[in-house]
Amino acid sequence: MKVKVIGAGLAGSEAAFYLAERGVTVELYDIKPENFTPAHSDKNFCELVCSNSLKGSDPYSNACGLLKEEMRFFGSLTMEAAETTSVPAGGALAVDRELFANYVTQKLRAHKNIKIICKEITRIPEDYCIIATGPLTSDSLAESISHICGAQLHFYDASAPIVSRESLDFEACFFGDRYGKGGDDYINCPLNKEEYEIFVTELIGAERAVLHSFEKREIFEGCMPLEVMAARGFESLRFANLKPVGLKDKNGNKFYAVLQLRKETESGEAYNLVGCQTNLKWGEQKRVFSIIPALKNAEFLRYGVMHRNTYINSPDCLNPDFSLKSNGKIFFAGQLTGVEGYVESAASGLLAAVHLYEKLNGGQPKIPDNTTVLGALSAHIAGATENFQPMNANFGILKPLDITIKDKKRRYAALAERALENIKIYKGTLL
Repeated sequence: MKVKVIGAGLAGSEAAFYLAERGVTVELYDIKPENFTPAHSDKNFCELVCSNSLKGSDPYSNACGLLKEEMRFFGSLTMEAAETTSVPAGGALAVDRELFANYVTQKLRAHKNIKIICKEITRIPEDYCIIATGPLTSDSLAESISHICGAQLHFYDASAPIVSRESLDFEACFFGDRYGKGGDDYINCPLNKEEYEIFVTELIGAERAVLHSFEKREIFEGCMPLEVMAARGFESLRFANLKPVGLKDKNGNKFYAVLQLRKETESGEAYNLVGCQTNLKWGEQKRVFSIIPALKNAEFLRYGVMHRNTYINSPDCLNPDFSLKSNGKIFFAGQLTGVEGYVESAASGLLAAVHLYEKLNGGQPKIPDNTTVLGALSAHIAGATENFQPMNANFGILKPLDITIKDKKRRYAALAERALENIKIYKGTLL
C-alpha cells in the first residue's frame, strides 16, 4: 500500500506518521528545505509560525485540551513532540518552536515507511493521497485545487513579535501567571491608565504593512491583529489581549492593563508577546511596543507579520471523512479544510489518515460523533452553511448534554468525560 501526503506541516506530518506506523508506505512531499513559503524560515517540517502556544492543556475546562487528549488515544506525533519540547506556560501547552519542528522532522526522516521528497506538487495526484499544503498553498497547486473545489476562500492571519529576555526592564515587570496558576511562567508588563491610553492611541495611529487592502470580513477573529482589536473600542484591549484580571505583583498591586510575555525557547532567552499579533510596519512595532515601560529598551528578535491564509469551501466539496465528494481517494487536511489552530490542523490530518487507512483495508470510514471534538470538527467541515468560516475547537460545537448543567465548570467537565468515553469506544471500532 502506498499513499502520497502533500505538505509536511502539522496536518501532513500527523497523517504521514499515523499511516506509516500501520505499515503503509508514505511518500511525503514538501518544498522544504530547498524552498520556503512567505511565512516560513525553518528548514525543518512542522514549523509553527503565529505562536508557540498550542493553547489550554486541561481537557475538563478547555476544548483544545480535550482535543489533545482525544488525539493521544491515536498515538499523535504532534502531542508526543509537544510534550517533549514544552516550555512553561501555566495552564497552556507551549513549545520551543525550533526543538518542536526538529523533533517531528527527525521522527519522520527516521521512519522506515516514510520517503521524504523535496518537490513542489503542482497538480492533485490521481491515486490515494492527502493534500495538507496549508493556508499558503502554492499558486499552481491552488489553481488545480480550485478546478475541483470551486472558488477558494481566504482570511488574513498574523503573528506576534518576539523579544530578547535580557533587554527587558525587570524593574517595570514581574513574574507570575493569572490567578497564581503555573508559578512564574509569564513575565507581566503592567501599564497604568495614562500609559495604556498613550499606547492605544499610538497603536491605532501607527502605519501598517498592509493598508486597508482587505475587508473586515477577511480578518480571522481568533488571530486578530492587535491594532484592529484596539480600533474596535478604546477599552477593548483591557478586556482581551491586555486584560489585567487575576494578575498581581508580589506586593499585591493590581494594574490598569497588563501585557504578558511567554517563553519562546526552552532556554528562556526569547519571549513572545502574548496575543500581540500585528500588521504594523517593523519600525512602528518597535516604536509602539517600546511605549510599554518594561519594553522601553526591548530588542526585537522577530517582528510580527501578516499573511493571507487560504481555505476551501469544505461543505461543498468534502465528505465528513475529509475526502473529496468527487473522488473518494483524495483527502484534504489542515487549515486548507477550514479548521483553525495548530492542534485542530494536526487533528484533521489524523482524521484524514484514519479514514484513508480504513479505505485502504476495504473498510468504510467511520466518523466519530459530535459528542467528541474530533467528531464535531468533522461535522463542521462537512456541514451545510451559508457562510463557512474557519473553526477552532470549542465546547459550543459539541452535541449538548442530555441534562441541563448551569454551572459552566461542571458542564465542561461533563462534556469532556462523555467525549473521552466515546472516543475510546470509537477507536475500538477501527481496523
